Amino acid sequence: MIPEKVKEVLKKQHYEIVGKHSAVQVCHWTKKSLRDQGVCYKEKFYGIKSHRCCQMTPAVMWCPNQCEHCWRAIELNLGDKLGNEINSPSAIIDGCIEAQKKLLEGFKKSSGDPSKFKRQVRQDTNMEKFEEAQEPMQFAISLSGEPTLYPKIGSLIEELRKRKKTSFLVTNGLYPQKLKELLAKGQKPTQLYISVNTSNEKDYTKFHKSSIKNAWEKLNESLSLMSQFPRSVFRINLIKTKNMSQKNILEFAELIKEANPKFIELKGFMSVGFARARLGYDKMPWHKDMQKFAKELVENLGGKWKILDEHEVSRAIVLGKDKKELKIKWN
Repeated sequence: MIPEKVKEVLKKQHYEIVGKHSAVQVCHWTKKSLRDQGVCYKEKFYGIKSHRCCQMTPAVMWCPNQCEHCWRAIELNLGDKLGNEINSPSAIIDGCIEAQKKLLEGFKKSSGDPSKFKRQVRQDTNMEKFEEAQEPMQFAISLSGEPTLYPKIGSLIEELRKRKKTSFLVTNGLYPQKLKELLAKGQKPTQLYISVNTSNEKDYTKFHKSSIKNAWEKLNESLSLMSQFPRSVFRINLIKTKNMSQKNILEFAELIKEANPKFIELKGFMSVGFARARLGYDKMPWHKDMQKFAKELVENLGGKWKILDEHEVSRAIVLGKDKKELKIKWN
C-alpha cells in the first residue's frame, strides 16, 4: 500500500514500516531516557515512562490536511483512504513492538573490551531501562498521518487496554463520527488529543489546506465531544506571527470554553524535518513567549484554569484546573 519512493523517504527518517500502513519511529526522548539524560514532557506532566513509550501510527502517510508546520513529508501524502488491505489491531501492536525492539538494538551494551569491537557500541545505556523498553507500556498513536483513518482504531485502543497498555490518541478532529463511535463502543483512549492550531475558519483554511470542504465545522463538532472523554487535551502548536496574537488568544479562549477539555497543551513549533522548507527558525517561539501566551490565555479563560507544569527543553506547557488530576492513575 505504501509506494517504494515513500518507503525510501520514511526509512531515511528512521521509520520502521509495520505491515501495510503502519510505522514506528523511536522518539528522541526514549533514547535520552535510556541513557539517563532526561525524560519527555509527557513523563513529567502525565507520568508515562519515556523509555517504555512506542511512538507509532496506523496510517503513516494518510491525512486530509497539508499543514504548514508539519515536519513530515506532507507532499507525499497518500490521501484519506487506506484501501482494502487492512492489518488487524493485534498484528499492528505486535509488529510495532518488534519494530521498536529492532530500532533499539544499538542501545544494548556488549560485554568485553570496547576497543576490540568492529562497530561502536553504547556503554552509557541504563540496562534496566533497556530491558523494560523491550515491552513498551505506552502507545503514542500519532507520529504521522491521521490515526482515525484506520478503520479499526477503536479495536486497536481496546486491544491495548486488554494488554494493560495506555494509549494517547492524537487527531486533527476532522472525523467526529469516529470519536462518536469510540464513545458509543466504550473504546476511549487513555488520553485524547485534538490538535487545534488556528483559532478561526479563515486561518484554518489557509494554514491546513484540508481536502475536506467543511473541515472547520467538522473540527468544531469534534471539539463538542471532548468533555465526554475522561482525559482530553486541547493542543495548540504555537507559531510566531501565525497564531499567537491577542486576537488569537481571545478566539482560542472561546473555542476552549465550548470544548471544555480536561487540559490544554501548548507546544512550541520546531523548524525541523520538512517543516524547515515552509516555516523558518524565526517562527519558533521562545519559552518566555509561550509563558506570556499561557498567562494571557488563562486570564481570558477565567474560572480555575492555571498553568500546571512546564518543560522548557521541549517548549511545552500544560494548563488545567487541578494539578492532582494531571498524573495518569494506573490500573
